[in-house]
Amino acid sequence: MPVFIPRKAKKCANRILKSPVTDISAFAALVRSLIRLNPLGCTSYSSVRRNYPPVKVIRERYTAKFVYTNPAGKRIGTSSEVYDSVDGYETGIAAMISNLANIQAHRGKCRHVQESDLFSAILKCHDPDDGIYFVCLARNSIAVSSYTGDSIRKKVEMWADSVPALA
Repeated sequence: MPVFIPRKAKKCANRILKSPVTDISAFAALVRSLIRLNPLGCTSYSSVRRNYPPVKVIRERYTAKFVYTNPAGKRIGTSSEVYDSVDGYETGIAAMISNLANIQAHRGKCRHVQESDLFSAILKCHDPDDGIYFVCLARNSIAVSSYTGDSIRKKVEMWADSVPALA
C-alpha cells in the first residue's frame, strides 16, 4: 500500500495513487463523503465573529480535455477547459462538443477525452487539537499540508487507506 511521504521544509505530505479516480462522479462522491461523514474528526470553529464548518471546500478545479479529428480520424487539434464546479464541468463538456463555430474553426469533430481530465479540490479542515490544515484531493494524488502534529497526517492516511478508490 502506498504511504504518505513527508516533505522537509514545511509540514506536508502527499500520496500518489496507483490508479486515478475513475470519473467525475466518483471524485465528487469522494469530496462529499469527506465533508458529510467527516471521517477525520474535524470540528467547527469560530473566528472574528464567524462560524466555520469542520470541513469546507475552498477551491475546486475541473479540467476537461478535448481532441479534434478530421474525417480520416487524424488528430488536428486539442483544447482544454477549466471549470470551478462539477456542474460547470458537465455543462461545459456538452457545450464544447456541440459548439458548431468551434468545430468549424478546427475543421474536425470534437471528442471529449475523459481519461485525460483533471480534478482537484482543496478542503480546509479544523482539528480540535492542532488547528487548521488542508487536504488536497486530486484525480491522481492526495496531499495534506499546513498541519502541526503527525497525528493529522496519520488520520488522513488511515482514512485514505479505508477508501478503495484511494489505495
